[in-house]
Amino acid sequence: MAPVARENQRGGSQWIMAAAALLFCTLARTNVDSFGTVPWIMAAIGLVLLVTAMSLFARGDTRADRLASPILFGLLVIWLWEMLAVGLHVPFVILPPPSAIARAIWRSAAVLRIDFEQTYLHSVLAGYAIGCGAGFLLALGIDRSPFLQRGLTPVGNLVSAMPIIGIAPIMVMWFGFGWPSKAAVVVLMTVFPMLVNTRAGLAATDAMERDLMRTYAAGYWQTLVRLRLPAAMPMIFNALKLNSTLALIGAVVAEFFGTPIRGMGFRISTEAARMNLDIVWATIAVAAVAGSLSFAVLVSVERRVTFWHPSLRSRRR
Repeated sequence: MAPVARENQRGGSQWIMAAAALLFCTLARTNVDSFGTVPWIMAAIGLVLLVTAMSLFARGDTRADRLASPILFGLLVIWLWEMLAVGLHVPFVILPPPSAIARAIWRSAAVLRIDFEQTYLHSVLAGYAIGCGAGFLLALGIDRSPFLQRGLTPVGNLVSAMPIIGIAPIMVMWFGFGWPSKAAVVVLMTVFPMLVNTRAGLAATDAMERDLMRTYAAGYWQTLVRLRLPAAMPMIFNALKLNSTLALIGAVVAEFFGTPIRGMGFRISTEAARMNLDIVWATIAVAAVAGSLSFAVLVSVERRVTFWHPSLRSRRR
């Protein structure tokens, strides 16, 4: 019973310490403009308590411990940003505090929603689906045909090395100022990472396993579906997760070179020229949250599809 009691005591103490740290940090931020060095003393106490609580959470193995550590770390980064920006009087055009960014998100929620729909729901999702699907099909074709392997691989290396700032204006001239031109940029950025990773995953299947399938009179497609594609799933999901980030970056940057009067890239470039840095950071925050949620969804699906992988089995233990 002693280890259990110590664990319960440790769990309770770390939550109390985290609550006290958040209280000191809140008081420090509230009074940073009023009481001289007192808020900074409270900030130092809160920082020590918060770091200590995070170290205790990191030693735990419960779901609450695993969730508390990243949440507290994120709050710590935001709080430090707020304290330094406000307490040191950093110019607004250089770095607005998170509180100003939050007010900008609340004040401009309708505009940010329209920008999100234009960039993410149209350009990113369409380009991501087409690019990943095309890369997967091309990988299957290259795996089946040596002719395609020798012909497409150099072309893929050439296109993947092209800078996005060179591709985006051409796509705008070809497909117009609407979202299809941005989706085309996303397709070019995502098709070849998927192709390369899928090819690597298919090639990783052991030759003895393929020979074993042939002893059961399994053809190419049966071997592909039952053996090689399941074995390639970790590499395929690596490409999907990588492309979820590349797609958002590509769509936002492409909007710098011509777009209707909406979109995340349009909003960033326009408001930066007007020195409305709170709107710029608000748009960046919306894009970061959208990208993080997309990545989290893919990780969740990956854990269910590749539950057999040794890395996931060892993590569960």
